[in-house]
Amino acid sequence: MSHRQFDPTRRNVLRSMVGGSVLLPSIVSALAAESGSTDPLAPRLSHQAAKAKRVIFLFMSGGVSHVDSWDPKPKLFADAGKTIPVNEFQGRKGSFNMFLKRPQWEFQPHGQSGTEVSGLFPHMAECVDDLCVIRSMKSDHTNHYEATLGIHTGSFTFARPSIGAWVSYGLGTMNRNLPSFVVIAPQTPYAGGQVWGSDFLPGSHQGTLVVPGPEPVANIQRRAGTSRLQELELEQMARLNQRHQASRAGDPQLAARIKSFETAFGMQAEMPEVFDLTHETDETLQLYGLERGSTRGFAWQCLVARRLAERGVRFVELIDVGSSNNWDAHGDMLTHSPLAKNVDQPVSALLKDLKRRGMLDDTLVVWTTEFGRTPFNSAADARGREHHHWVFSSWLAGAGVKPGMTYGESDEYGIDVARDVVHVHDFHATILHLLGMEHTKLTYRNSGRDYRLTDVHGQVVAPILA
Repeated sequence: MSHRQFDPTRRNVLRSMVGGSVLLPSIVSALAAESGSTDPLAPRLSHQAAKAKRVIFLFMSGGVSHVDSWDPKPKLFADAGKTIPVNEFQGRKGSFNMFLKRPQWEFQPHGQSGTEVSGLFPHMAECVDDLCVIRSMKSDHTNHYEATLGIHTGSFTFARPSIGAWVSYGLGTMNRNLPSFVVIAPQTPYAGGQVWGSDFLPGSHQGTLVVPGPEPVANIQRRAGTSRLQELELEQMARLNQRHQASRAGDPQLAARIKSFETAFGMQAEMPEVFDLTHETDETLQLYGLERGSTRGFAWQCLVARRLAERGVRFVELIDVGSSNNWDAHGDMLTHSPLAKNVDQPVSALLKDLKRRGMLDDTLVVWTTEFGRTPFNSAADARGREHHHWVFSSWLAGAGVKPGMTYGESDEYGIDVARDVVHVHDFHATILHLLGMEHTKLTYRNSGRDYRLTDVHGQVVAPILA
């Protein structure tokens, strides 16, 4: 069978597991020692000195309009309604006359850096002196599925390991009781579980899905009636695992699956405490805009991300919405407003919270979307904008990044990159560099070829490095 058929998600491991026990780590470790397998999640040395120990990756699903948020275009305001020729529209090549569309929100300079941000993100605008805003991002595809796959895996056509899985594979975990890669998402995004999949990498590196709500991870509590009964069940399971593994020596998929059981045990011990926000102060909850007792919304996601990061989780991804009711504003740009309100204060709070705890020094925070939106449309009175992969905006903050700066430029209307293009592959190469990994050396041999996150492309964006 294929790797996918053999390799379960940690969520499914938890569902099938009989529960945790103090015996489980020693049982699994003994099995690993006897079979000669190594721990795929053991901490590893980086290729070079690292600025960042961990990443919090904030993904806004659907395509946030760059010209309405991070990329001010005075000429687009001035020339709204005029027509311009373009040679592609919604993925179709040809000759099109389009109407320039005025941005919905005004821009103002903020902070000592004077970085201009629109009124869409007033809270994040308070943090511009900690941000490096990249205004020259470029993707390879104008469809949601492919662009979402690309920003996560570096591949726009085929499933490949996600960036979180690559980071886990390259560096291992800092806390064996928690997954090295956690994804917090209220709904399924475009491209589904491929967004956090490990593909051909060992299965222990794929993301563990956490769904905001009263039960963020299913079956996290012990299911056996007593601890003694659980111990007996686990002892029997260990004997069966040992017999099964002995007949399949050297099977990395099986070794990864057994290691997942060890992680599942650790999650039973530690994950409930991560989700227990009762000891967070009223001031902290107010900072994030989170009502005490609430387990939903991006504020909850951001606060839990901070708690995971401070407990040693290597890569945490937050996805704000799913594959519907997102930033895909074809019909009306005003649909950006409630989506921005959901994420603006929590993201600002996360940055401020990390900074006051001294964690921003070694935590890289990434904010991105899969592509931007067209500065033009096919009708003069169009209320929305279409997909636009030629140029869009993202930002980085924290470990090793120059704060309070912008990098790259789009043209006068925000249609294409005018200077210092940052392709998705360059974006990935830079993130890995900040974690101490050389993107050309982080490889995995599969089907006779050495694969990497950046494929055969990618350059580190050196000017933004502190």
